Amino acid sequence: MFLKVFLLMVLCHIIDDFVFQPVCLSNLKQKNYWERLCKDANVDIEKYKNDYIAALIMHAFSWSIMIMLPVMFLVPTVSCIALIGCIIINGLVHAYVDDLKANKFELNLVEDQLIHFIQIFITFIIIILSIIL
Repeated sequence: MFLKVFLLMVLCHIIDDFVFQPVCLSNLKQKNYWERLCKDANVDIEKYKNDYIAALIMHAFSWSIMIMLPVMFLVPTVSCIALIGCIIINGLVHAYVDDLKANKFELNLVEDQLIHFIQIFITFIIIILSIIL
């Protein structure tokens, strides 16, 4: 059963990061997208300068909840604290990693995806340990 949960978590990652994330959301996560948009519309960037953060957070928490769906439905013994903790921590890490890729240009797509797979693996281990201990 645990292998099934892990594989479904990976599948949910792929679905949320590549299927459920439309191009518009991918663009909205980029600070320079907002800067270009404001420049083209002749609008002061000050009002919109942090809107990319909202898009990063929305996608990150969508992803975090999505990867936890297999755990929620297939591992009924997992504690609510472990579940909520994993969702919050994964959401924050995912937003940070996506910011490093989309705005700071410190990560490429391969590095970004590798980090997300590591997140899934660590989350899976935490869930297993929370059940065993």
